[in-house]
Amino acid sequence: MPAKNTRAARPAFRCADCGHEVAKWVGRCPNCQAWGTIDEAAPARPALAKVTAGAPSTPARPIAEVDLDSARAVSTGISELDRVLGGGIVPGAVVLLAGEPGVGKSTLLLEVAHRWASGASPGPSLYVTGEESAGQVRLRAERTDSVHPQLFLGAESDLSAVLGHVDAVRPGLLIVDSVQTVQSPEAEGSPGGVTQVRAVTTALVALAKERGLPVVLVGHVTKDGAVAGPRVLEHLVDVVLHFEGDRHSSLRMLRGVKNRFGPADEVGCFEQRDDGITEVPDPSGLFMNRQEQQVEGTAVTVMVEGKRPLLSEVQALVTPTQMTMPRRAVSGLDSARVSMMLAVLDKHGSIRTGDQEVFAATVGGMKVTEPAADLAVALAVASSRLSRPLPSDLVVVGEVGLAGDIRRVTGVGRRLAEAARLGFDRALVPPDSGPLPKEVRATEVRNIGEALRLVRPRRKS
Repeated sequence: MPAKNTRAARPAFRCADCGHEVAKWVGRCPNCQAWGTIDEAAPARPALAKVTAGAPSTPARPIAEVDLDSARAVSTGISELDRVLGGGIVPGAVVLLAGEPGVGKSTLLLEVAHRWASGASPGPSLYVTGEESAGQVRLRAERTDSVHPQLFLGAESDLSAVLGHVDAVRPGLLIVDSVQTVQSPEAEGSPGGVTQVRAVTTALVALAKERGLPVVLVGHVTKDGAVAGPRVLEHLVDVVLHFEGDRHSSLRMLRGVKNRFGPADEVGCFEQRDDGITEVPDPSGLFMNRQEQQVEGTAVTVMVEGKRPLLSEVQALVTPTQMTMPRRAVSGLDSARVSMMLAVLDKHGSIRTGDQEVFAATVGGMKVTEPAADLAVALAVASSRLSRPLPSDLVVVGEVGLAGDIRRVTGVGRRLAEAARLGFDRALVPPDSGPLPKEVRATEVRNIGEALRLVRPRRKS
């Protein structure tokens, strides 16, 4: 008789970022070179040599006969969230909301649960917290006026208990805060580990698809801003949202990263207040400081976040210094692109800043990384350097190349339409920008020299 293989299955160690497996624990993943991402995982089961056919759960039907009513999006009661989700949350969808600690994820979802419970949505809402006690969540609900009889609250960290709450309440919306704190008794490892997070998410996804129950999961993020846990977590869910914001600013941005039911590049705007989080349907006013008098060192541009045009004010301060190495300080802008604009102004615009300190920032805490803001940065620096303010009714849009040329950007017409709605009459745009609204007098500039004519002092004849 052949000898039996009595050697037990050895535990495997898997990278949480890339999924690479190694035989023993190491501090750095050999595949993706990430540190501290190797965790112990359950040994993989041997693959079956042959799979027998089984009875399908539901018979296959022609696609034209599939019912659409059960898959139509239901409004959450918050228009900015519906905008990012693509009209609302789809029954049976699993949404992962990630964000840094203290950004307001729990406050936002508590408001979502309250709006769902108080609206015409099917069924009550169930909010399960694994990080706080029920009393702590009730205190927050009292502060934000989110108490409702159809809003049920449970404080559980065991997956079986969470499923028991679902059977008892039969909610129309389930919120789990957070997926890293819930533990499955059938999986190995500690809560928040690779095996536990995968098992919990898989069980909740199966629950959502089986009952048509929309589920919202709160996820932690790493120091790099990525969703904590195994990379497969983002593939299991239907929608991945990132809730972003600066602690020193009240602005909060909800950004769609993945969406199987709508656009994946949409952005929603919120404002953090003492009484909770409120929607900001027209956020352009947060990023601007309209003044009656012209101010030097200020330029207004139009950014596009997702599909939403937003006006943003860029400010620059150029001042002489006695230091050998002048300072360069940037806030809300890409420091590398600001340095490029200073070099372009020096080379092609004769705007010398080598012996000057340069400070550049945006208004309202907005982070601007789009190349369409290059021209605004360049003109703001030139305006401060020459002490010549730009016209208060002017917006500038365009990417500046290293040769000093102004390059085209996408959606110029949509950007200028938003500027016209807010009262701007003039614009500097790249050449061949397509059809533009008639409400704005657009001037095409081909290079940085033509744009600088606005701020250079006129020569006396």
